[in-house]
Amino acid sequence: MSEPDFDLHRFGEWLQTATGRGADFAVAPLRGGGSCDMFVLTQGDERFVIRRAPLVAVSDTAHNVIREYQVIEALTGSSVRVPSLLACCDDAQVLGAPFYIMRFVEGEVIRRSLPAQYCASPGAQPAIGEELVDALVELHAFEWRDTAIEQLARPEQFLERQVARWMSQLAGYRSRDLPGVDDVARWLDDNRPAQGELTVMHGDYKIDNALYSTELPPRILTLVDFEMTTVGDPLIDLAWAMIFWPEEGNLIAIAPPGTEGGMHAQYCQSPAALVARYAERTGRSLAAFQWYQAFAAWKLGIVLEASYARFLSGESKNPNHEFFGFLVDQLMQRASRFAFAQAPS
Repeated sequence: MSEPDFDLHRFGEWLQTATGRGADFAVAPLRGGGSCDMFVLTQGDERFVIRRAPLVAVSDTAHNVIREYQVIEALTGSSVRVPSLLACCDDAQVLGAPFYIMRFVEGEVIRRSLPAQYCASPGAQPAIGEELVDALVELHAFEWRDTAIEQLARPEQFLERQVARWMSQLAGYRSRDLPGVDDVARWLDDNRPAQGELTVMHGDYKIDNALYSTELPPRILTLVDFEMTTVGDPLIDLAWAMIFWPEEGNLIAIAPPGTEGGMHAQYCQSPAALVARYAERTGRSLAAFQWYQAFAAWKLGIVLEASYARFLSGESKNPNHEFFGFLVDQLMQRASRFAFAQAPS
């Protein structure tokens, strides 16, 4: 998609009415929006990002960008690092699907490799993980009661619902034997910790859902992708982030040591060190963190199995989805190691 796939004149009319901004603008597609469509909106020397739901809805609840806008709006003005919002629109006639607009942030997304300036200064790399933890601590400290987030969430019996919810999800596309998935599910139910303090949860907290500074030292400028934000158990966010943390040999790690542009092994903090930093800054007990680690690996396996099932059925030709089958097996093994107290490799 090299050009916007919507009527610029209609969009300009909406922009003028909704924001009072003039019709002199340019729009260009932006890569990196994940499942949502992204566009850069330029007006003079100002830049914004349009985040639009997919034109073809995957489900009634996925990619609810208006809900995401409401979450960010509620967090605005707090210590939580969120983008500055401009406006939102739930009228699909304007762009083909609901969307919202936020101010452009000049930052770096860390995916397969680190920014060049981070690679050139490996001694600064510990700040990458420290910032990831500190930004999460800020999010979890947000007082969500009496905000729009309280109205969007269903925190009652949050932990109790999780295993049944994801097993139900898996049942919708399960097409092969998945060693470990049922045993781990039973273990999770039998060993579920008591529900502790409820906080705002990001829902997909990991290193590539943050925009880092382009200059040293590494600093998170804003968090992104609040589609799944809710009120629940904060340790689920922490465990989820650690599943993707750069570790040599971790097949789903982001920019792991030993890869081109990856973290420097000497300066890549261990998940244990980052978890300890979180515990120190929040005062939360991590005595049951093994449960959250098992749950994170198990849940991610179930999430990826959906794409692998689509590949097996012929609905998807994406070669990454074929590889997901192998990753799912590895994740279930990892979940089993956490659940049954074997030392993770």
